[in-house]
Amino acid sequence: MSTFAQICAALAAVIVIAVSPLEAFYIHRPQVQRFLGIEPDGLANVHLWSFCIGARNALVGVGTLVGLGMVNFGDRAAGTAVVVACLVYLLLSSLFMALADALGYWRPRGKSVKGTVASSVLPAAALVAAAL
Repeated sequence: MSTFAQICAALAAVIVIAVSPLEAFYIHRPQVQRFLGIEPDGLANVHLWSFCIGARNALVGVGTLVGLGMVNFGDRAAGTAVVVACLVYLLLSSLFMALADALGYWRPRGKSVKGTVASSVLPAAALVAAAL
């Protein structure tokens, strides 16, 4: 796995780990809602899901970092498999966010574009670099 792919993967992991407490614990704060591009209406109905998404993001971020550790200090092939699996999860979950917006599930509609682009660029770049 190239240095570029590893840097992209590490940055993506650090970002989702950093954002996960916002989703899991601070979703009720107006500044967090603005940052995540969500409206407060119905927040009580989605807090369970935001908590779970925050936990999943933290876990996949840690998994990515563990895989990178394996690539550099352990079994390179197994570590690469772990990193690629985590990157695929990160990329597909961001694309599903865009799909949810396209289906009208995101309120207000169209507000997921910034988050979708931001959360898909690094995993996509890392996957392309790893494939080359």
